[in-house]
Amino acid sequence: MVTQGTTSRYPPRSDVSAIVGLVGLGGLLAWVLFARAYPAIATSLDLPGPREVMSGPHAALVGLLAAALPMALYSLVVEKVHRRASTGLDWTLGRTRDPDRGDTLVKLAGLWATWLIIAGLYAMCRWYWDGNYLFSMRVLGYAAIPLVLLSLPYVFWIDRYMVNPRDHAWHFGAMLLGREGWDAAEVKAHWRSWIIKAFFTAFMISIIPFAFRNVVEADFGLLARRPEQLALIVIEAMFMVDVMIGTVGYIVTMRPLDAHIRSGNPFLGGWVAALICYPPIVWGILGDGKAINYELGTPGWIYWLEGNDLALAAWGAVLVLLTGFYAWATFAFGLRFSNLTYRGVLTNGPYRFTRHPAYVAKNLFWWCAVMPFLVTDGSLVETIRNCFFLLVVNAIYYWRAKTEEAHLLREDAKYREYHAWMAQHGLLTAPLTRLGKFFWRSGEAKAPQPAE
Repeated sequence: MVTQGTTSRYPPRSDVSAIVGLVGLGGLLAWVLFARAYPAIATSLDLPGPREVMSGPHAALVGLLAAALPMALYSLVVEKVHRRASTGLDWTLGRTRDPDRGDTLVKLAGLWATWLIIAGLYAMCRWYWDGNYLFSMRVLGYAAIPLVLLSLPYVFWIDRYMVNPRDHAWHFGAMLLGREGWDAAEVKAHWRSWIIKAFFTAFMISIIPFAFRNVVEADFGLLARRPEQLALIVIEAMFMVDVMIGTVGYIVTMRPLDAHIRSGNPFLGGWVAALICYPPIVWGILGDGKAINYELGTPGWIYWLEGNDLALAAWGAVLVLLTGFYAWATFAFGLRFSNLTYRGVLTNGPYRFTRHPAYVAKNLFWWCAVMPFLVTDGSLVETIRNCFFLLVVNAIYYWRAKTEEAHLLREDAKYREYHAWMAQHGLLTAPLTRLGKFFWRSGEAKAPQPAE
């Protein structure tokens, strides 16, 4: 048997199987097909109520369950992830020790205080009460009371089996209650995880109704007559997959599923690089009149290829391929997708080709879809500006990638092994690594040498 390592033909074994994401994808697509076919189903069964496609926001929320439940069941029943040591659980402890219920109450105090503070931040930040975010606030508001009630039996139950019941939430609760033994580093780790979860969950929930509706209401018969329109709706479908599976990842952070957040990125640069790519910060730096705008006078690929159906079909296929690669990079995580977190190491699927398949696909997509090098007024200055600013965006994503790598390299020996393996064997990563080393050596060779 070939041993793992940089000399192996294969990367280290992934903490997430290739199947679990496909199971979630299958559940989501089955629900989409049901939602589209509901008028015919309701008519055939003579069901009461409106007989229209189920494209509303509540149907979108059901889509989250349709993706999450199959992945959770497969993970528990087939892969038995609840038995992994990485969960921090030992199921024999329920028979061999009596849990300290005082610690459990301290943990609950820390957890409830965290949620109360997050609710206050949602109330204070004005952007959460406008536009798409209104849907998020309604969903989270309705979920608040059930979440608090269910946390009681869940925390009492899970504490019986935790190897170390004094987790991040306990340390925060102990700090608030003045209990001895709390650690400031643990409190910081607690808040890094919950800020990530709160920020991105609200954002993801805000966009799922539109991603879902666009696909469920699409007229594929009409779209099939035009290659560019068919490409656009397939791209929308890929975007929906990314959004729905990604949202599940932010919500389902549970130890029995081995999907808990083990750590949030501790580097300030990582947070800055990530957060500037999302609302509200991105609203101030991208678009017309903003600091970074790479779309001035760029009507896009359909405009430039209009009238040539073969070129439209070919270019649309490239964009579909890139978007598919991007969506694959999300659903390959299964239940564990989220930004700025360490939740295990993923080494299969598109992560066999590059360490950052989503960033590669997304940035190439922008170049191909926007075509910043073509502007309607033919201005060379605008062409240079557009290309320069898109390169700035590319650089931001490169920065994000490097800060994520720094976080994971610090956390997990398996990721260090994977990082080294990709540098030698990754289809995209290996040649880029060799190219970088070549230029580095060339620069060293040209540097002035000290006098003898």
